[in-house]
Amino acid sequence: MYKSLIRSLLFLLPAEKAHYITFKLAKFVFSIPGAKSINQGLFSLKNKKLERELFGIKFPNPVGLAAGFDKDAKMIDEFASLGFGFIEIGTLTPKSQPGNPQPRLFRLRQDEAIINRMGFNNEGLQPAIERLKNRKSKVIVGGNIGKNKVTPNEEAYKDYETSFEELFDYVDYFVVNVSSPNTPNLRALQDKEPLTNLLNGLMRLNKEKDTPKPILLKIAPDLTNEQLDDIIEIVRETKIDGIIATNTTIDRSGLKTDESTISDIGNGGLSGKPLKNRSTEVIRYLHDKSAGAFPIIGVGGIMSAQDAIEKLEAGASLIQLYTGFIYEGPSLIKKINKAILKRGL
Repeated sequence: MYKSLIRSLLFLLPAEKAHYITFKLAKFVFSIPGAKSINQGLFSLKNKKLERELFGIKFPNPVGLAAGFDKDAKMIDEFASLGFGFIEIGTLTPKSQPGNPQPRLFRLRQDEAIINRMGFNNEGLQPAIERLKNRKSKVIVGGNIGKNKVTPNEEAYKDYETSFEELFDYVDYFVVNVSSPNTPNLRALQDKEPLTNLLNGLMRLNKEKDTPKPILLKIAPDLTNEQLDDIIEIVRETKIDGIIATNTTIDRSGLKTDESTISDIGNGGLSGKPLKNRSTEVIRYLHDKSAGAFPIIGVGGIMSAQDAIEKLEAGASLIQLYTGFIYEGPSLIKKINKAILKRGL
């Protein structure tokens, strides 16, 4: 029903408008008595064999919702009832910001892909915190944090530390996002020295807490092997808890969509099926080169249960959906969990 009817109707609309309409419709549907139970029955799969324990957190299943979908924590309870094992909100910045000018979200239907240059559009920390305070579900929530566009890189650590301190009581783990291609110069923070300094600063704050929380780093798929070696060294040196691999790519090679359309769209991060292989390569490289020294959350191009299995077999401990969730719908969550049980992973 999702692909034949709901998706077909949504895809008639501009991508960003469809996203907001989906949120409004979902809020309405879930307000109907019994809707939550029906959705749980349709899409959730509970089984002890799906549970994963990583960095002190017990995940009910390894399939999560990636950051960027529910930036402002508006739909945590609704998404929890669809069977996700965890939900990552954000990217959040200390102050609200509108993001880049529209249009900034584009579907490449031939490629089962999306290009976005949203630019960390979000309402800021405080509205998200209020929603987190009032949520009803106990689903695991990660807080993906970034810097405001107007904050220069040399002062970026202040934004990350502010978000860490203010969100600390309301999320289960943190993700440091320095890999989005849509905030000017943000990816420069992935260089070894500034990234090490940023993570060390957050780890110092974390150690001051009575119960520290996991801190992960989200990296770009466009890093070279030498840069990935640096990432392994940075994880070892800073003692952060893991890596999310990967964010969107600036690469446009091998697309089926015609070049003139891609040129008209312009800059932005590409997600979806074209990212699948590179994301898996990065996961495998990090896992093998580090001898499995740290957990990896795999994200990028998971459009089917088999795609998820490939990520897990490459070395990911958990996986996340974004574009695959848009193209395939909520049934993908259950399909992946069934495949994991069948493979005994």
